[in-house]
Amino acid sequence: MNVLSNAFKITLHLSAMLALTGSFSASAQIVPDATLPNNSAVSVEGQINRITGGTTAGSNLFHSFSSFSLPTGTTAHFDSALEIQNIFSRVTGSSISNIDGLIQANGSANLFLINPNGIILGPNARLNIGGSFLASTANSIVFNDGSLFSAKNPQAPPLLTVNVPVGLQFASNPGSIAVQGQGLNQLATDDQPATDDQPATDYDVQADIAFQQSVLDSPIGLGLQPARTLALVGGDVTFSGGLLKAPAGRIELGSVGDNSSVSLTPTGTGFALGYENVATFKDIQLSGQSAVFASGEGGGNIQLAGRRIQIAEGSQIQASTLGTQPGEM
Repeated sequence: MNVLSNAFKITLHLSAMLALTGSFSASAQIVPDATLPNNSAVSVEGQINRITGGTTAGSNLFHSFSSFSLPTGTTAHFDSALEIQNIFSRVTGSSISNIDGLIQANGSANLFLINPNGIILGPNARLNIGGSFLASTANSIVFNDGSLFSAKNPQAPPLLTVNVPVGLQFASNPGSIAVQGQGLNQLATDDQPATDDQPATDYDVQADIAFQQSVLDSPIGLGLQPARTLALVGGDVTFSGGLLKAPAGRIELGSVGDNSSVSLTPTGTGFALGYENVATFKDIQLSGQSAVFASGEGGGNIQLAGRRIQIAEGSQIQASTLGTQPGEM
């Protein structure tokens, strides 16, 4: 059942559908490069990859890696000072990021990861961070002073900035993003089948609310603390049983074409993305009972921007109010 009783706002740019395929590779590594004034460092302690160092500019911390992948059962711990508000990470090498472990960071820092080659978030990928999370296949993060933190053209030290991020800059043929998992079926109960499309009764509505809450509370999938932003922006964006959860927060899915520029605007729940300067879009596909949930006590916000958006095989997008305030989609 898919009960959405709120007012919605949805951005859809429609055209032809393209498929994205990808598979998770168990071999993975996190390797710093040598492009920063103070380079990143990684120490392996059992299954934990402890990431320290990096270059600090005000409350911003910059990390740079030649590769960033995380195999099943391992952790990438961004171990930074508690006063850091934003952690910016880039991949300057030629490999995609295969992530199937836990990413965590200290305090309430927002975490940004850009890899133009592509990103796969496997079925065991998890987040344990206090702030928002943005993963993108953009070439660069753009700051309000005009400076860039580029994965393809690593900049000289003076260009690292104390300013706030205001956008993402893409080159031609942006890399794809894939989110994998086992779908909602693993969480379905007799009271709330994940693929029930029958007309809703009052009991069904209450059961659906309970089911949504159980999904948000489940350790399965990529989830954040309440009132945060979870954003995935790249070329084609494909979910195969993947779960995203931002309770009473914001979820942004963007699929953009060549040489696009996407704006970032700070909000009370993280960041809102804008596509005014995007000329062409690519495609977003959800299948295998995938779920994108931003429901919560005060509702949530979901924005999808793509050429064609396909929601199939019992997949759900929910920004329902589990309390008294409406959500938006």
